Amino acid sequence: MDHKHQRVALNDGHFIPVLGLGTSVPEKVPKSEAFKATKIAIEAGFRHIDSAYVYDVEEEVGMAIRSKIADGTVKREDIFYTSKLWSTFHKPDLVQSSLEKSLKKLQLDYVDLFLMHFPLPLQPGTQLLPRDEQGKLLFETVDLCDTWEAMEKCKDAGLTKSIGVSNFNCQHLEMILNKPGLKYKPVCNQVTCHPHKLLDFCKSKDIVLVAYGALGSSRSKWVDQSTPVLLDDPVLGALAKKHNRSPALIALRYQLQRGLVVLVSSFNEKRIKENMQVFEFQLTPEDMKILDDLNRNVRFYPVLL
Repeated sequence: MDHKHQRVALNDGHFIPVLGLGTSVPEKVPKSEAFKATKIAIEAGFRHIDSAYVYDVEEEVGMAIRSKIADGTVKREDIFYTSKLWSTFHKPDLVQSSLEKSLKKLQLDYVDLFLMHFPLPLQPGTQLLPRDEQGKLLFETVDLCDTWEAMEKCKDAGLTKSIGVSNFNCQHLEMILNKPGLKYKPVCNQVTCHPHKLLDFCKSKDIVLVAYGALGSSRSKWVDQSTPVLLDDPVLGALAKKHNRSPALIALRYQLQRGLVVLVSSFNEKRIKENMQVFEFQLTPEDMKILDDLNRNVRFYPVLL
């Protein structure tokens, strides 16, 4: 861990900031909020911005990043930006053009990290979630290894500095890692459900685990409404009182001390700024044990596919 800059090394020699801003905008929130939140986050000290083609806010996020470069707050090399390959672009001949579309929206020359968003290819076309007459998703037969090879070419072309995956389990990762002629290993796996087994597996393969939905998520349409609200848990509340911090900061600190890179999503200026306080305190081994017991392995974001 590089404490000075709160970054961890990736297996390709690049570094990823351990705290990032997620830019997925809830359904009823205007996309302009992604622009505002990204600007506020950069001003507050965030240097890791996570987005995706499917979030449909890369134009707004790119505008925010470029505005903070223009006013001298940061240089391009200070920002770690992540984009993701959507499932309708898994065919090898569509991979690079998908990334180029994102770069055009962002008006940036490269991204720092390009992830395969899901290990499930969908039929290409104009619909992000193509369905048949019965409403069932239309899948496409594409070998994940072929998609990965096309992503390796994006790295070689300088369109992205690093490549990784998202929502992969151990079996999916093994498919890529065992690919004949593998040129680059995934540098990370971005997931919402992060049981110890997956964390241990990723660590053993020198793959960083990036956690989203680390606060148990908001009550969005993707969330099973019967799942517990993590931040309301009395155990978390007691630790928050002990450290004189918010329950959100305790939950974030727990994930960082587990060795994860953590993404937080907020469109509230006060909360965005508060999240940076996660570096101002540490949990004790006893606190970590309590939170390990609380880690109920609830998946707050059911996989879209």
